[in-house]
Amino acid sequence: MLGNEKALYLLFLIPAVLFPLLLWNFSRKKKSLRSFAQVQLLAAINSSASLSAQIFKSIMLIIVFVFIVIALTGPAWNPKRVEMKSQGRDVAILLDISKSMLAQDIKPSRLDRAKLAINDLVNVLDGDRIALMTFAGSSTIKCPLTQDYSFIRMVLDKGITTQSTPVGGTNLGDAIRQAIKQIFNSSAGKYMDLIIITDGEENEDNFPVEAAAAANEKGIRIIAIGLGDKENGARIPIYKDGKKTFVTYQGREVWTKLNTDILTKIAAATTDGQCLTVQPGYTFELDEIYKDLIFSAQKKQLESASSIRYQQKFQIFAVIALIILIGEIFVSQRKRQQNEI
Repeated sequence: MLGNEKALYLLFLIPAVLFPLLLWNFSRKKKSLRSFAQVQLLAAINSSASLSAQIFKSIMLIIVFVFIVIALTGPAWNPKRVEMKSQGRDVAILLDISKSMLAQDIKPSRLDRAKLAINDLVNVLDGDRIALMTFAGSSTIKCPLTQDYSFIRMVLDKGITTQSTPVGGTNLGDAIRQAIKQIFNSSAGKYMDLIIITDGEENEDNFPVEAAAAANEKGIRIIAIGLGDKENGARIPIYKDGKKTFVTYQGREVWTKLNTDILTKIAAATTDGQCLTVQPGYTFELDEIYKDLIFSAQKKQLESASSIRYQQKFQIFAVIALIILIGEIFVSQRKRQQNEI
């Protein structure tokens, strides 16, 4: 097994660089000697030089390079199955992708800042399982509970936008209920956190507080994080034909404000629930929130997972390369002198 197969591309340097370099070196030596002596005298001076020894030394250097490249590929063998046990919590992120999240009172926008914060959170996770669900008028699971943090990053990089849901509006209550049913349905009765990231604008009466109470009965704690300007609000930008305009309703521009009232009630409906706000001019460090509220909380024994581990053997090839390199130093370029009888 090779850990870094791309390192093999370095072998193309042998015909592309090493061979031409060695030929140039032989040619340079020959020209240098000719500049100091005539051809007849040069033959007498250089009679003891061994061309085959010089070629052999060059081959040794090429072999050294090959073994170094092999070492760089990270060769490994002797696979062994290893059972890995870990402790952690189940953390689900419920991300609002309604149109109001495009407001730019939080830079670069409420939605883009939330995605950056989620990515920062993933970078500090250690053992906890994480899930991601987006919601607006309807909810969509982007990633079920997993410890594959690279998959979460890939989902974020692929582009979560306000166009990712087929139904507009904001249906926070149903989103909470869907998270309970679809994400936490197989989890234990505690050690679960639901992080809601939204501006709190509730356009549909779908009983979010009652949904939060149902989550509490399942042992789920809710951490509600509100984004946006609570006092002045902000307009919702839209781009058409390269021009920036703003969302209007009945001929007037729509201004969206952070609604902390609903978020406070949702968080209060769960044991140890928290409601936090991020307003213009303040940083949104979800990784720090995780460290303060989740990382130090009680954890459960997660399902053990098995993996195949290989013994790294790159040291063997590195040592062989070093031995050959040292041996090359002691190979003489002169012919062996035979004593005349």
